Amino acid sequence: MKHRGRHRRRKQGRAARAFLAGTALALTAAATMISASQATVGDNPGALTPLTRAAETGALRLQEQSVPQATLDELSSGMGKPVGVSAVLETADRSLRGAAGCTATERSALPVAPTATRAYCWDAADTRAWRAGAVTTSGDADDDGWWNDNRVILSGWNEGTADRGLARVSFVDANDLSHLRYSSALLVVPVDGGRDYRALTSRLSGMVWYQDKLLVTAADGLYVYDMNRIQRTTVDSAAVGRVTAGWSAHGHRFVLPAVGSYRLTGASAAPRLGGISLDRSTAPDSLVASERTATDSDRPARLWRYDFDKDPARPGLLATDATGSASTVEAYETDASGIEGVLSHRASGAEDPAWYVGRAPGSTDRHGSLWRQDAEGAEATRCGEQNAPRCWGLQAGPLSYWEATGEVWSQSGRMLFAMPLESIDGALG
Repeated sequence: MKHRGRHRRRKQGRAARAFLAGTALALTAAATMISASQATVGDNPGALTPLTRAAETGALRLQEQSVPQATLDELSSGMGKPVGVSAVLETADRSLRGAAGCTATERSALPVAPTATRAYCWDAADTRAWRAGAVTTSGDADDDGWWNDNRVILSGWNEGTADRGLARVSFVDANDLSHLRYSSALLVVPVDGGRDYRALTSRLSGMVWYQDKLLVTAADGLYVYDMNRIQRTTVDSAAVGRVTAGWSAHGHRFVLPAVGSYRLTGASAAPRLGGISLDRSTAPDSLVASERTATDSDRPARLWRYDFDKDPARPGLLATDATGSASTVEAYETDASGIEGVLSHRASGAEDPAWYVGRAPGSTDRHGSLWRQDAEGAEATRCGEQNAPRCWGLQAGPLSYWEATGEVWSQSGRMLFAMPLESIDGALG
């Protein structure tokens, strides 16, 4: 279901193509030369192998679980009426610097080829203890790219370790691409019947904002958040949860409490979730996912997709059967290892979608690589005199396609960046 009426922009005079305006960013010559000279030719992951046996696809099944409405109501009773995305954007008091204002070290994390057409670095003081992870945008939330009156980029971050850390989402006001501002909300999970909450302690490697729901990766599945159910905190302290004087979230002014989850049911055969993204080129729209494996592993990884539910009563949720189980509608095996970002998109006139996988640098590599795979084979973006495939970011991050503008957004190190999907296709060799 498209939220064309409810979330469409009010000022129809602004054309979506204006969002693409801008020229390719000039990276430092030294950083480009170093990156290209240190790139090495990696193993070609080859063609995708379809997984069709029940034993193979059954390991990818998800079981939907909902947080009881009474629990959410209890939390709202204690914290106050929930707010929406616009309330967070109104408090955006942190700024991202444009590429020209970033240091050479920060810019060196960007891809060598293709060149980013938009690039920004994060507030160093605000993100010093945090590691950048997933990215999604209002281009995922609604097909016209707007959420009410705003264009928004969401950036996921982790502090500490996967089992003893924190996860937060930075809400970036992207209405003016020359001046990005943001504010952050801590991801939490209601406990004790909604009388308290705990931090989400999981590596945030994937994130998709679809309609009014935000899906984020967890160790054993996905957590679900409602973008209309953001809660304000009342105490500025390092604690997370209910404290004597009110509600605290490690210094954050907002929390996103989980409203549900999807758990992998395949036991030891289930994958470790890596990246996720939205594919609007399928019918219905679908969620694609990749398996997280070691960077230099020789074990195949899995790529797969789930359909989103078309029932208007279940906006932003996956299609499930009568038992609440979400099954894959397509699954593959790939020889690519160390996948950090995944994207699937069917080009106009193409019979099947192509899969894009961003691979982390190997133990002897400086940059990661970006491959496009299908049932016929694989191609990588290439650069340098040796036409090597190690041309992607220093840290191969998430991939999120903004359909209305044709841009792919990602993160590498402290850099948030974007480029047209057609420029990625043009750099393949």
